[in-house]
Amino acid sequence: MEERFIGLIYPNEESRRRHLSGEGLPVIGEEVCGQLGLDSLLSLRAGSLCDFFTQEPEVILYRQSTLSDMREVPELAATLGKVVPVLCDIEELRRLDRDRGVRVGDSYLYSITEIELYVSCITLLYEGLAPVAERLKSPAFLSLWEFIRELSESEYYQELNRRLKELSRRASEVKSITLGVNLDSEFRPVEAGVLSLNAETFKSGRVLDKILRLSFKNDAMTCIAPLSCMNGERDSDNRREALTGAIYGAIEDVFHSSVRAWRGIVGSYVLDNTDFLLRLLPEIEFVTRASDLEARLTRSGNTLCVPEIAPMEENAFVATGLYNPDVALRIEEKVVPNDLAFDEAAGLYVLTGPNRGGKSVITCALGLAQAMAQLGLSVAADTCRLSPVDGIFTHFPEGAEDTIDKGRLGEECARLKEIFLKVTSHSMILLDESLSSTGAYEASYIAAEILTGFATVGCRGIFSTHLHDLAAAIPEINARARAEGGVAIDTLVAGIEEGRRSFVITRATPDGKSYARDIADKYGLSFEALKKQIK
Repeated sequence: MEERFIGLIYPNEESRRRHLSGEGLPVIGEEVCGQLGLDSLLSLRAGSLCDFFTQEPEVILYRQSTLSDMREVPELAATLGKVVPVLCDIEELRRLDRDRGVRVGDSYLYSITEIELYVSCITLLYEGLAPVAERLKSPAFLSLWEFIRELSESEYYQELNRRLKELSRRASEVKSITLGVNLDSEFRPVEAGVLSLNAETFKSGRVLDKILRLSFKNDAMTCIAPLSCMNGERDSDNRREALTGAIYGAIEDVFHSSVRAWRGIVGSYVLDNTDFLLRLLPEIEFVTRASDLEARLTRSGNTLCVPEIAPMEENAFVATGLYNPDVALRIEEKVVPNDLAFDEAAGLYVLTGPNRGGKSVITCALGLAQAMAQLGLSVAADTCRLSPVDGIFTHFPEGAEDTIDKGRLGEECARLKEIFLKVTSHSMILLDESLSSTGAYEASYIAAEILTGFATVGCRGIFSTHLHDLAAAIPEINARARAEGGVAIDTLVAGIEEGRRSFVITRATPDGKSYARDIADKYGLSFEALKKQIK
């Protein structure tokens, strides 16, 4: 049967080839996934999550369609879940074959086992997809079902099954072999070979066994003396392995002659078709894990939306009801959603507010929305429209307390310079409490220079900071960046209501005194409250 392209996360062979060769992939590394919390949300057993990011709208839309079927037809996840361990067995079988130094397809006993596993996969897919075929809509699953249906109903596949059953029966019936050994005049073996394959095990020949069987007759299946290298733990492992290898090779020769007539099926047919399934293994794991993440979020009462993908040149990002899915799955109460949009007046944001007021949460929420969209997943928001980015670059604190530490300041500046050299006008930056290792005056000056540079490049993102006075420098920064053709910078503020953190992010000019004033009022430390105490 002619092989055709089947992909769950790539629309065609060319897009898969480009992706696997690394052409045009966005720069979203493992460190970024870890800092955003994405690796814990969507952990993969085989491979790295970074290998699945894409910036091609065609690929993103194709994956959205695939995951839509996974949502609408939950039986798909169960079917794929049954197929994965069988494919893993095929991979392990291939590995064992390679470890023996045998070229895949040359070992007939291994090939028979691999055909059995292959047939098991096709059967599982057919039995799982047939009842839900009319509900499938995605090109991925429609193509997979059509291929599996045609294959399962083909005469070629039926003949494969018939011959497989015949060979499997013969192989499974072999319980022992009869060896013939020729000796020289001094009883040294000079040649040996397999005389027969037997459907029953030989009997030990021990007197106790004869008594228990009430049979003292001698026959061809009764052992009169065991081979020493198979008798007892003190014998050499090398001798045992040598005998096992010799016997295995002899049995291979016997089955070689049995399957010679259908070598094409055992060889090329198995390799071609199991290769097709093995290529799907990482894609199956990816879509099942992605589907599971979306299901966990919706079961927890959180909203998800399929993002609208805008052209990269538009540098779009507009989201309503945006939230951090990692936080949403960790807390019992309802996470606070926020609206966030980049436009002509805000290509970058400076986000200020109190400690633990939601600055880091919304910064990560932005990064997670962008990253999940570029995996082809739904986004944690009510609505979202965004352009793919060519990279996400983060600079997050490493847990050290804010302190005047020139050594750490130098490291921060070096890292920020490294990010600056990589970003383009289509990149996203997420800077959380950068420059916290120095005093406010030095930090504000360096931050203004950095922001001017990023704005001039034209990338988009958030600079989350404790430097409330930085907002006063925004007009000057914008004037310098705009003179160089850069984007504008605007400000966001993490909200405070009656001295309490609301986690609501508003687009406003920060008032550095508002939080302190609210706290003073809450604890009765304002001058007006103190005057009353004095009186």
